[in-house]
Amino acid sequence: MFGIVQSYMNKIKKEDVYQFATSKNVFLSESELDFTYLFIKKNWKELIQNPSLFDIDRYKSHYSEENFVKVKRIYQEYFQKFSHLL
Repeated sequence: MFGIVQSYMNKIKKEDVYQFATSKNVFLSESELDFTYLFIKKNWKELIQNPSLFDIDRYKSHYSEENFVKVKRIYQEYFQKFSHLL
């Protein structure tokens, strides 16, 4: 499973993050998109290896209030759905 995720993460582009966000009705500003993309690229391994240690609220200042609520909801939804696989 880790190899599949690693392969995807090596190829992920900022446009992929943008498309996913918009598909979830989250319209990120350019700075929010940049932060999200770089955060994912840099931290995905740690998130997978230690998901219970991740505190999304630490990153609230990087988003508008509206977008943070949406991003947090999506994170919680996917964590709940896939955490048993990690």
